Formats: sequence, structure tokens, C-alpha cells
Amino acid sequence: QVQLVESGGGSVQAGDSLRLSCAASGRTPSSAAMGWFRQAPGKEREFVARIPWSGGSTSYADSVKGRFAISRDNARSMVYLQMNNLKPEDTATYYCAAESSSGSFYYWGQGTQVTVSS
Repeated sequence: QVQLVESGGGSVQAGDSLRLSCAASGRTPSSAAMGWFRQAPGKEREFVARIPWSGGSTSYADSVKGRFAISRDNARSMVYLQMNNLKPEDTATYYCAAESSSGSFYYWGQGTQVTVSS
């Protein structure tokens, strides 16, 4: 069993920054990549960012490149998403996810709400 708990969401103004955190516990697969996804009201869940176990070769959705940064602290079982220059279109529930041994995102947190007003 893997538990993922997100925190750090909130309501901000356009141009502000937020840092999301994800605490992982339980039997996280060794060498698991971690990711962030988001879902806006009425829309499907979409990929935001991914980071492998090593921390290198991060990947991002085009809509957040240059504004968001994903990082991890394996010693603390934490994953972070630094979000800068937030825009109203970034408003969504943000989810932390962990890949299973098969390489697909299988474990999910409950989400944290981010609201950006103009």
C-alpha cells in the first residue's frame, strides 16, 4: 500500500507563486518516478510534470514549462512542485502520483486545490 498526501494549495493572485508538497509513505516501488497532474472543473486530468528517481531528466507539460519546477527529496520521501508566475488557467486540483513497477502512474493522492484569480 502506498499513500500520497499533497499539501500547499491555496488561493492566490495571478503572478504569485505556490509550492506544492507530496509526502509518500508505505511500500513505494523502488526507483519509482513521481509526477504531478491536475484537473480543472469540467476537464480531464492532465499531466503537469514528472521526475525520475534520480532527479534528472524531468519533463513538463508545454503549458507550464519555464514556470513550474518539480523536485524530490528521496531521503524524506517528498516530492515538490514549485509554481511561479501562476495564471488563472492554472486553477485546478493538483494530484501527486507515483509510478508502479510497470512504469505507469498507479498510485494517487487525494489532491490539493489551487485557485488563481486575475
